[in-house]
Amino acid sequence: MELINSKTYSNLAKSFAGECQARVRYEFIEYGARKQGYKALAEVVDKVVYNEFNHARMFYTFIQQAGEKEIKNIDIDAGYPFKQKWDLLENFRLAAEDEKHEAELIYPEFARIAEEEGFKQIAALYNNIIQVETCHKALFTQLYNQMKDGTLYCRDEPIKWKCGDCGYEATSNCAWEICPLCKAKQGAVLLHLEDCFGC
Repeated sequence: MELINSKTYSNLAKSFAGECQARVRYEFIEYGARKQGYKALAEVVDKVVYNEFNHARMFYTFIQQAGEKEIKNIDIDAGYPFKQKWDLLENFRLAAEDEKHEAELIYPEFARIAEEEGFKQIAALYNNIIQVETCHKALFTQLYNQMKDGTLYCRDEPIKWKCGDCGYEATSNCAWEICPLCKAKQGAVLLHLEDCFGC
């Protein structure tokens, strides 16, 4: 079967559109974090934004290998989430929900179809992206919980906090409001995240 005549071709276009939209939604989250003074948090989200860009790039690469010299249009019928509002905390919860939906429902089905249609490299791409989207879900869930519980910059036990701007470190229950060395605001303090974001 030729890619251009397959369900996988349409699924690649849906996936490309979905990753582009996810990237922009996460740029909104990054923007909100920066506006609220969460510089280090915004930088973490920026890594996810770049991940989504690369997912879209890989889907686009396979679309371009479909054999047509110029692809004028691919008609797709798909639903995409528009749940997010301008609420930073709630957007982390919704982002985790969106990533779970991709990792557990959409991409496994697209991988299965690609495998059945004989596109093993594309099936492998979906399976690899599932791993990353699962990581994104864990990250967004963790950020949501830390913001909701007030543990983003305060913990029950003393831990080492580090300024992302100048490297100053101190051990305490809560991160400083203003860095004693460079005077950066608390939002520059690096976050403590469980090992879900080496992704």
